[in-house]
Amino acid sequence: MAAPLLSRAFPLLRLRLYHHNLDFGTLNLLRRGFSAESTDRTEDATDGGLSKASLSEKDSDCLRWKEKEADILRDIDPITLLAKNILHSTRYSNGERLTTDDESFVVERLLAYHPNSEDKIGCGLDSIMVDRHPQYRHSRCLFVVRTDGGCTDFSYWKCLRAYIRKKYPNYAERFILENLK
Repeated sequence: MAAPLLSRAFPLLRLRLYHHNLDFGTLNLLRRGFSAESTDRTEDATDGGLSKASLSEKDSDCLRWKEKEADILRDIDPITLLAKNILHSTRYSNGERLTTDDESFVVERLLAYHPNSEDKIGCGLDSIMVDRHPQYRHSRCLFVVRTDGGCTDFSYWKCLRAYIRKKYPNYAERFILENLK
């Protein structure tokens, strides 16, 4: 009963063992299902047991991806947390303009990466505010208030996706697919 469970969990277990620098002879024992002929450690070392140097390319790619995914998350977490804090906390009421610090952060780290930022800003940026979305009244969003008095909403998710695509082009689509749903 335990052998089928271990065989399904083996790839994850192997990565965890590698990550924690545990003995790969033990890993071979797990792979072989604790059979009597695989308990000899010297046999494992001579008949092709796993070592750090012999990790498959697929495992290496997986480890590289996990490291890069963690880097991207560390990079965008402050941006995401601030945007969610602005939109979902009681810091700002509907129609209220952002503080100077929050506004500069949103303009530099979000709006600058929006795919249509030039169209959103139009004749000039007066301020950023929080308000209910005109079509989806249950949700709040960020608005660009232009110098001519007009305003338009923008999605911070679109900004984040564009930011990731620009800064991490090789990993962007996979990261967006797996993490920004």
